[in-house]
Amino acid sequence: MTSGTLYLVGTPIGNLGDMTARAREVLAEADTVACEDTRRTGALLDHFGIEARMVSFFEGNERERTPELVRALLAGRSVAVVSDAGMPGLSDPGFRLVRECVSQGISVTAVPGPSAVIAALVVSGLPTDRFVYEGFLPRRGGDRRARLGALAHEERTLVFFESPRRVVPTLEDMRTVFGPNRRVVVARELTKIHEEVIRGTVEEVFARVADREQLKGEVVLVLEGGTPPPPPELDALVAEARELVQGGMKKRVAAHEVAARHRVHANPIYDALLRP
Repeated sequence: MTSGTLYLVGTPIGNLGDMTARAREVLAEADTVACEDTRRTGALLDHFGIEARMVSFFEGNERERTPELVRALLAGRSVAVVSDAGMPGLSDPGFRLVRECVSQGISVTAVPGPSAVIAALVVSGLPTDRFVYEGFLPRRGGDRRARLGALAHEERTLVFFESPRRVVPTLEDMRTVFGPNRRVVVARELTKIHEEVIRGTVEEVFARVADREQLKGEVVLVLEGGTPPPPPELDALVAEARELVQGGMKKRVAAHEVAARHRVHANPIYDALLRP
């Protein structure tokens, strides 16, 4: 028997007009719709006149539900996965199921739709040619600052999801870690009636939101990339390469290895290794 297909279906992040015709078709024809919140997805399906068999599929039951969905797929049935909003699998359930389907040879296909990550990025005014999605930052301040510190020299634009309750402390941590002048964007309630995009330096945006009672709705933070750290002095690079040579690596290979790590030219390191 030919196995069924797993569909990862993008759904609106706010404006129902963003629901694609293909998404409606797939959800109407799927044998099972796996969703984070059956009530929320049920309301979405009702809006479009779609009747479907729904099962809950959220962070708390993803591990247990995955084998059941895989068995249905292996039996030839189709399964459509949706999150509460946007594309499933991005900080939402789906990864474990996709991984298992891939290992079992089950067909997996995406039905692209709205994404808060991409929507926030393209309206931010920050560079979009290279970016990295970091998901949710840690809730605890110390852990959050440590994560931000590890990203201090990331050159690509950074995109984060954040709880509206933690936007102010997160901006405060960004000011501490990155300084007041790094550009940041708070994108809130994208595609909805009260959509708001706040742009400026970390200091400026912090000042604009710090006195508010509380931000509401879904929030995406987009942060300007940083600058790479200065490379070590040549003596330190050569010492690092000599350790590799002592471990059995050829001098030219060691020079290129160290140069790649620090984004510098290999020739000066190699020349130094050749000196007695």
